[in-house]
Amino acid sequence: METTDLPTVLLCREVRDRRGRVYRIGESDVELLGRGRIWMAFLPWAGIAAISCAAYAYLVARTGLREAHGWGGHLWPAGLWALSQAAVAHPAGRLRECGRLSARAAMTSGAFGTLLGYLALAAAPQLTAARLGFGVLAGAGAGLVHATCLTLPGKCWPERRGAATGFVASGLAVGAVPFLIPAVREAAPRTLLAAAGAGACLAAWTAGRRFRDPPGNWWPPGPDPRSVPADGVARRARERNPPAVRHHSHQQAAGAPVLWLMGLCLLGAAGVTVLGFCQQARYGQELGVSAGSVRSVTVTGGAVVAVTGAWSDRAGRRTALVAACLVLGVAQLGTGLAGRTDSAALLLCCAALTAAAGGTTLASVTAPAADHFGENHSASIHGLLAGAWLLPVAVGCGTAAMATATQHPCVTCLSAGGTGLGCAAVALFLRAPGRLSARRIVPNPHPLGEEMARHDG
Repeated sequence: METTDLPTVLLCREVRDRRGRVYRIGESDVELLGRGRIWMAFLPWAGIAAISCAAYAYLVARTGLREAHGWGGHLWPAGLWALSQAAVAHPAGRLRECGRLSARAAMTSGAFGTLLGYLALAAAPQLTAARLGFGVLAGAGAGLVHATCLTLPGKCWPERRGAATGFVASGLAVGAVPFLIPAVREAAPRTLLAAAGAGACLAAWTAGRRFRDPPGNWWPPGPDPRSVPADGVARRARERNPPAVRHHSHQQAAGAPVLWLMGLCLLGAAGVTVLGFCQQARYGQELGVSAGSVRSVTVTGGAVVAVTGAWSDRAGRRTALVAACLVLGVAQLGTGLAGRTDSAALLLCCAALTAAAGGTTLASVTAPAADHFGENHSASIHGLLAGAWLLPVAVGCGTAAMATATQHPCVTCLSAGGTGLGCAAVALFLRAPGRLSARRIVPNPHPLGEEMARHDG
């Protein structure tokens, strides 16, 4: 006798809060995703770490690659790689939101684009072929992976997206761990690039096969989005990181001043981070600090982003962003002091703080973007902000501007420190559109009880 299993019908319903925002409740993460949503944090972390590892492979192999190809001082492939990421982020987000590009397809395309780009870089005899192969293919592939991995956790963890987003962002630093091993750094440039491209492709493709976006407006079972949580920790997290008033499209978000303030804050913080790394590397050479020590503390500081992301859920995303920008600015002032006093310990401490604060800024802007504008269009809105943190990377990696800036260390450190403090001041003005401040709520001068008593009298 043959039996047939009836299809399972998922019971869900849509509810509205007092502002009219719609929430889809009743479906668990296992029913929708086929596995616990914790996998939607670990798998994106693996994808980010894989692409980051490939990027560090290029930085390590760049000197040997110039000598092998006779490229001289050309740096444009790295700059084009960063610009390609920024160019692909917004269109990819739009395609994902309209259903034409799934998260799985985006990861697959990004993985194979990375593979082809790195193979071209390892084998191309001319700069033009390497520029088109690595800069465009690998850059677009990295942009697809970054945009998908950074926005997926916020959709799966709408009530605790700070911890999930921070954990995924920490993969940017973890990808540098293999290059702390001398044998890996000393490998032949072409072999290293080919191996990095193949490894990143395999890891990103394997992780992306299990990606799946939850439906729009989805809210996990357990915490009711319309009521105040009974748990004290959850209640404070909801108060300090309230959900968006409604889901904004990318056009509506672009018309909100807060999005431009976010971009300005992210642009300044990214520029300070890149400039700080360049300045710290130069001071490290002057003070006799090994490059391995600087890389080690930088990786350690970048991994701290997983902790600061969880802290932002309790303290508030804006508080975490302000604190990160303050630490970032102070670290640059400390770098200048370390150079003046020849303090290697202070220099290493500032390098760790720069990595931690820079990564926290990225996570603390990605998560509040969903807090301010909703999760349904977070991919395209993230694409609008991607250029803000990739432009300084393109300038720093693709031109000699950063090398020129570090020729005046005192001015550079003071300017970077002031920019970091300015970003903290800008972050104080970040407020979700449509949400009233408590100071703007004017009490009713004639409560209902007084009106009723006056009417009865």
